[in-house]
Amino acid sequence: MELAQITNVVHDLDRAVKFHRDTLGLPLLFQAPPSLAFFQVGPVRLMLSPPENAEQDHPGSFLYFRVKDIEQQHRTLVQRGVQFVDKPHRVHEAADYDLWMAFFHDPDNNPMALMEEKPKPKAS
Repeated sequence: MELAQITNVVHDLDRAVKFHRDTLGLPLLFQAPPSLAFFQVGPVRLMLSPPENAEQDHPGSFLYFRVKDIEQQHRTLVQRGVQFVDKPHRVHEAADYDLWMAFFHDPDNNPMALMEEKPKPKAS
């Protein structure tokens, strides 16, 4: 079994499409009128949709975007207007890598983060 699709609730589809496509740089697969948009995020598809009922009207789960060079990705997104909760920082130290993250939200307050597993230098 593998994860195929995630849905995040949005209230302004045009604004959400611009953010995900133009600000984050995610590939837009297609839009399905009147109110759905689909993006490819690695092997997983992200669907943006308005809430179908009051129970669905809340921010979604965290989306963690694996990146290379988290500091550069952070600078790029800040230049595009993304407001981060924090700067890239180490959140975990493993034997062979350090896990770094930087958290932000989309325009509908869905939580998101950049993440990078920075390999540790090999001992010589």
